[in-house]
Amino acid sequence: MFDSVGWGEILILVVAGLFILGPERLPSAMAWLGKTIRQVREYATGARDQLRNELGPEFDELRKPLDDLRGLRDFNPRNATRNAVRRTLFDDDPPEKPNGYVPGGAATNGAPAPTPHPATAPRADRLSPNERPPIDPDAT
Repeated sequence: MFDSVGWGEILILVVAGLFILGPERLPSAMAWLGKTIRQVREYATGARDQLRNELGPEFDELRKPLDDLRGLRDFNPRNATRNAVRRTLFDDDPPEKPNGYVPGGAATNGAPAPTPHPATAPRADRLSPNERPPIDPDAT
């Protein structure tokens, strides 16, 4: 929840609290804030433990889809790109393509792989001057 709050913001809040509350009341306010946060954390832990005890193994089954959703929520293009680059740079195994091609795996006994013949483009049949081209109604 507070992942976006950095040390700079915390410092600004402390300085603002120092000016608003004054140096006399700031320590007691911080003690009250710490006690309240600790109490809320204990309530949340108690509720989670109570749910886990009541649901038993179903609690883990209920939690798995939520973890999957959390993983999707944290997904962004920057992280996806970073993870893909890390996998390609630091992975010892060469990546296998969907068609089964593995780089460096085609050559046998040190012989170079045969070069494929270039493909020729299919020739389109010409239409007569008054002929209408075929139309696929599902594609339009």
